[in-house]
This record gives sequence, C-alpha cells and structure tokens, in this order.
Amino acid sequence: MHRFIQFFKQWLLPIAIVFGISLYLLYHFTTFLRPWGGILHVAASEGQRLVIALLLFFQFVQISPHDLGLKRWHLGALLFQVAGFLLCALGSALTPDGPLRILLECAMICLICPTAAAAGVITKKLDGDLPATMSYIVIVNAAATFLIPMVIPMIRPAANLGFWAYVGRIAWKIFPILILPGLLAWTIRYTTRRLQRVLMRWSRYTFYIWFFGLTLAMVLSTRALLVSHLSGGTIALIVLVSMATCALQFLAGRHIGRSAAGAGEADGAAGGALRAADGQTAITAGQALGQKNTGFLIWLGYNYLTPVTSVAGGLYAIWQNLFNSWELLQHSRRASSEKH
Repeated sequence: MHRFIQFFKQWLLPIAIVFGISLYLLYHFTTFLRPWGGILHVAASEGQRLVIALLLFFQFVQISPHDLGLKRWHLGALLFQVAGFLLCALGSALTPDGPLRILLECAMICLICPTAAAAGVITKKLDGDLPATMSYIVIVNAAATFLIPMVIPMIRPAANLGFWAYVGRIAWKIFPILILPGLLAWTIRYTTRRLQRVLMRWSRYTFYIWFFGLTLAMVLSTRALLVSHLSGGTIALIVLVSMATCALQFLAGRHIGRSAAGAGEADGAAGGALRAADGQTAITAGQALGQKNTGFLIWLGYNYLTPVTSVAGGLYAIWQNLFNSWELLQHSRRASSEKH
C-alpha cells in the first residue's frame, strides 16, 4: 500500500492529465452524454476557478502580508514576458491572416499569460520561495489586466469593446480569484489564529487539490482541441509553438533567477549557503515564469483572438505539467539520495 501511495504521489500530475483527457473523450464519444455538453463545460470552467481560489487561499494562509515584496528577479521576469508579448503582437499585426499569424498569436498569449495559482504549490515542493512566487502572481496578473486590453485591439480590430470594457472583463476573470482568497486568509490570520494554525496543517494537501484542478484543465484543453477542427499540419505547428514557449520560459526564468541571486539577492551568504540561495531563486523564478494559468489562456484565445489559439493553452498545460512531474521526480530522487 505504501508503495502504491508513493507511486501515486510521484506520478500525480501525469495521472491527472490522462484522467482529464479521458473524461472529455468519454463524453465526446458517448452519444447519450452529448446533451450535457454545455453543463460539462461550465462545470469544468467554474470548477477550475474554484480550485484556483482554494489553492491561492491555502498559500496565502501560510504567509504574512509582510512576507510579500519585490525581488530583483521579478523585474527581469516581467520584462521578459512583456517584451516577448509585444514583439509577437507587433509581428502578428504586420502579418496577413493565415497560419503564420495564428502561430504568432499562440506564442503571444503563451508569453503574457499570468502565473498559475499552482505555481506556489510546485515551488514549495521544490523548496523554492513561496512568498516571492505569490508576489509575482499579484504583479503579473495586474500587468496582464492592463496590457492585454491595450494590445489586443491592434491585433483584432474587429473587436467592438473599448479599453475599459476589456479591462473590466479581464479583471473580473482574474481578480475575484486572486484578491478574495488573500483577503480571507489574512482576515483569518489576524482574527482567529487557532483556525489559521489548523488551515496551515491542511495546506499540506494543496498538491492533491491541484490534481482536481489539472483534471479540469485537461477537460477544457481537450475540448478546445477537438472543437477547433484544425488540420493535422496546423496542430503540429501549434504543438511546436506551445512546447517552445513553455521550454523557453522555464529556462529563461531559471536563468533570470540565477542572475538575480548572483547579483545581490544572496548578499551575505557564503559557500554552500550562496549556492543554496542561488538554486532556490532559480527554481522560484523558473516556476513563476514558466507555469501558466492555462484556463485563462484558453479563455483569452477563444474569446478575444482566433478561437484556434485556445488550443495553444491546452497544449501548454500538458507540457508544463509534464515538466513539473519531471522536476518533482528529480527532486524526490535527490532528497532520497541525500538521506542515504
């Protein structure tokens, strides 16, 4: 039984990916379930928002508002996202409608998409810096809320919403599940400390909560792929773009984190402590930049760009969680070898 539990822990994310894809395929190819399609989509979409809110709540419970603050790598990561987004947006605006423009739009939204709530869960399991991750989640969500409405009308000018209408819709998608969990967690922290201590013990189960969130994300991702009716060649190109942007952001995040640590975040540390701080910052920045809120990514592509671009969000979810699974497996093996 113990070996089964260990196996389940190590392969939790791939299991969730397969389970979510299988759930949607079961619905899609079962005739009598077809009338429930709309309910399934709404349940998966709203259920994922609930899971994200829960994940954020349990992460905010573990930290104080005083723990949040700017880090050197925050600026580097944000500049990387914004610069990549604007370059792809410019290329898309100058490119006629066609496959190349779709691929640029896919890359564009993969780059600007805010950090996932689960980034803190994975970061903590990898011994990264949870407060720094939570700070970046707030920063990048605020930046995306205002930057996306400024740029999308240049890409798809047929959209008839004004700037503030865009801001309002995007903010409504982001901030209720970002701000409210934090306010509730900190209200509990400063009013009922006994409950906060209980919740902190429960926070160890956030990784398993993410199992349900990832399952729902895979349901939405599989739906986005199947309803797109794309040709095999186009899907192959979107696969490459989503994989490339995922790998690029994880690698860039780690590089930015190492550079920031070497430039001063580990001041005063020496020897092994300096290397440990360098590694912790690299892991934290890599997860913050590479791990995306793919539910938002799918929603953004489907509603404000070409619906085909939402497929990139679904594929990105697969790549980032396969990479997370590999990271967790490597971390577990290192920890096991150090014990022995």
